[in-house]
Amino acid sequence: MFDAEQSLTVLALNSGSSSLKFGLYRVGASSTETLLSETTPLAGRCEAIVRFAERLADSKMPAPEAIGHRIVHGGPKLRRHCIIDDEVLAQLEAATAFAPLHIPPALAVIRVAREHFPGLPQVACFDTTFHTGLPDVARILPLPKDLLGEGIQRYGFHGLSCESIVRQLGGDLPERLIIAHLGNGASVTAVRCGKSIDTSMGLTPTGGVIMGTRSGDLDPGVLIYLAREKNLDAAKLEELVDRQSGLLGISGIDSDMRRLHEAAPSNADARLAIEMFCYSVRKQIAAMVAALEGADMIVFTGGIGENDAGVRAAIRDGLSWIGVDLGEARINPRNHAAPRCAVRVLPSQEDEQIARHTLALLA
Repeated sequence: MFDAEQSLTVLALNSGSSSLKFGLYRVGASSTETLLSETTPLAGRCEAIVRFAERLADSKMPAPEAIGHRIVHGGPKLRRHCIIDDEVLAQLEAATAFAPLHIPPALAVIRVAREHFPGLPQVACFDTTFHTGLPDVARILPLPKDLLGEGIQRYGFHGLSCESIVRQLGGDLPERLIIAHLGNGASVTAVRCGKSIDTSMGLTPTGGVIMGTRSGDLDPGVLIYLAREKNLDAAKLEELVDRQSGLLGISGIDSDMRRLHEAAPSNADARLAIEMFCYSVRKQIAAMVAALEGADMIVFTGGIGENDAGVRAAIRDGLSWIGVDLGEARINPRNHAAPRCAVRVLPSQEDEQIARHTLALLA
């Protein structure tokens, strides 16, 4: 273990649904310094870890003293960040059914990291932890009560991203905050006084808004119909809603918003996919306004949220009725009243949060 006052060099491994991010950080009690950061496609994650280890060995960078992992879902038994041991790995294996798109690649990353960095302590940082305090009215699903005892409830995700936004806002943190994490995976979270009170994703990271290849919320009857009339079993339904739907399914072109923008001028399906995505996010933001009984600020983050001004504008334009700041270029010069709901764009600093949690646990 480490002294709480000393700094620690942490390798953060962020295994998402479409990529693996590496971050090497020097983290202390009051500061976090980025030493190295890069992203690689998820398909080559194991080879990428080997190459990264070789690069560190050949470079002048300090060797990592600990490794932190982003884990999307730990199931009902793993809700707090923890040091990884064989028992934790077994519990993660058991939780695969809750996030089949995310947990298997994360487990593969952990195993490769253990092999190439033997002896280093490794920490699991869960996206669900930020949402552990959800009130029952948001947490409990409208299903028979005995299923709740089996862990069937709303968990919420992108928690590390939400934590990073709350941290960045610091003294500017409003009482009623809405965080729109928009990327290949997307969610909208209502935060009151720094605590999550509701969020768009539910039992799994498939629900909520439309995503790159994930459907988001569906009428449950759709799945029943497909199972009954099309003979789709659980594996085929999972493939459909997790890998063939969302922006990809609507457009028939791509799951990447950048490719859809390129195709949109001449392709109606691409335009529809973009419009449906913005509409979906706008509806979820409005739902979180209701949960918070108002909103003081909306923060856009994630790959789309941070970089796609057109998507942000389309979402904001449909929220003028709640007093959302439409941006300087859209302000009516005759109306100088300050907007009731500020809009900000902030980077998602999941990897820095992983490094901080790793230090905290090992100290």
